[in-house]
Amino acid sequence: MKSQFLSTLAIGLLFASSTQADETLKFDVSKYSQAVTGCDVLAAHADDPLRVSPGLSKSQMDLPAAIAACQVAVARDPSNPRLNYQLGRVYGYSGQGEKAVPYRDVALATDYPQALFVYGLLHLTGMNKATKDPCLAGELVRRSALYGRIAGQIGFPFWSLKGEFKGCAVKQDLEEMQRFLAAADQQTSDFYQETAIEQLQDKIKARMGKQKK
Repeated sequence: MKSQFLSTLAIGLLFASSTQADETLKFDVSKYSQAVTGCDVLAAHADDPLRVSPGLSKSQMDLPAAIAACQVAVARDPSNPRLNYQLGRVYGYSGQGEKAVPYRDVALATDYPQALFVYGLLHLTGMNKATKDPCLAGELVRRSALYGRIAGQIGFPFWSLKGEFKGCAVKQDLEEMQRFLAAADQQTSDFYQETAIEQLQDKIKARMGKQKK
């Protein structure tokens, strides 16, 4: 059953989407401690642009140790979205998705960019015991793109063009998606990401051409 928080969040994001449609958002890390904790060392995600320690893949992690370290870190700094995201991450990897929910909620409530994308993906797929909700997923992934999260900048156009957000209130503007892809292209030199960007740009151009006829 979807939490009350997520319902409220979805409504808030719909409003934010209309008022900040073309803004590039920036997360203010100065509001939270950037001190490296054991949780960071054992549970940071390599793709998180706001991590304070080198990230680890799931296969590299000692999950029981990471859970213990993140529990301690969150108890000491309960409002820190980075630490909450990381505790939610290790619970999810451990097959304890239900325990991750309150920590995901804390990270999402602050608009933590990595959490926006990851939990958008979870709500799109229903993985990690997340409620499958493509419309909420679209709002979260698009918002991560507004924060400059490259996975969101590529992922949002990809899923939108596939029709994953069909019938949803989330803004799906082709020109905005082109801007997302152009910004992603500036961030990456990865062959696979560049190929995906080029293919998506071509698809958007073709669709825009059809709309003008």
